[in-house]
Amino acid sequence: MSIIATDEDRGSSVGISAARLSAGFRTLRGLAWKSASLIAVFALWEALPRLGLVDRVWFPPFTQVLGVIVQMLRSGELQNHIAGSLIRSLIGFGLAVSLAVPLGLVIGWYARVRDFLTSALEFFRNTSALALLPVFILFLGIGEASKIGIVTFACFFPILLNTISGVKSVDPLLIKSARSLALPAPSIFTKIILPSAVPSVFTGFRLAAQSSILVLIAAEMVGATRGLGYLINYAQFNFLIPKMYAGILTIALIGLAVNQLLVTAERRLSRWRVPTSNA
Repeated sequence: MSIIATDEDRGSSVGISAARLSAGFRTLRGLAWKSASLIAVFALWEALPRLGLVDRVWFPPFTQVLGVIVQMLRSGELQNHIAGSLIRSLIGFGLAVSLAVPLGLVIGWYARVRDFLTSALEFFRNTSALALLPVFILFLGIGEASKIGIVTFACFFPILLNTISGVKSVDPLLIKSARSLALPAPSIFTKIILPSAVPSVFTGFRLAAQSSILVLIAAEMVGATRGLGYLINYAQFNFLIPKMYAGILTIALIGLAVNQLLVTAERRLSRWRVPTSNA
């Protein structure tokens, strides 16, 4: 009997190992498929200048740009610029989240507050953050405060509007059911409103993260001594074309990493959602 049990255990462990291996292959295949278009872009970037289809002085091959990135990493120059940009972006993004999420919850929940503030919010939402850069510089100076301020402004409205949308899209039947069960308002907010609004709020986070990088790069081209925007501007004016593309590529890679981080966080915080994709 013990021998039979051992064989069964071995068969079970082999089955589990095969299932894990199969799942690993599926994961790798999925990653390869999702990365195929990006790999194709890099391959095209490498081929165009080497085949003479574009002037490699103005558009250096991808591997040459990678070489510049490696050199800058070894010298510590790139880390310095990345740190400068990320610190400003994170502070501005954090301020926007701390202001926009509570305000969005209140506006989305209370119709009278929403009706009162809608016109003012629409006015400021349609004002370009970059157009206000001179105003921020006038009031906050040319240093760090103006750059953090412009990032906060750029991040504020995507987070606010998506938070409002998330609260408004909560199923009314859930709220009526909770009230019929005499659930207090704080519990309704924490157990129904907030979980239902999470996907929309994280969409706002992702849009805001993208805006923060784009606006900050432009702001760093004025009166900055470090940062990826400063790096690109400096490289352009000094005709350091590979270094300019290295800064641009670094920004794109940081954007991809931040977006993936937010997507992962959203999935963890909204595990209750039923996946809609069949692929």
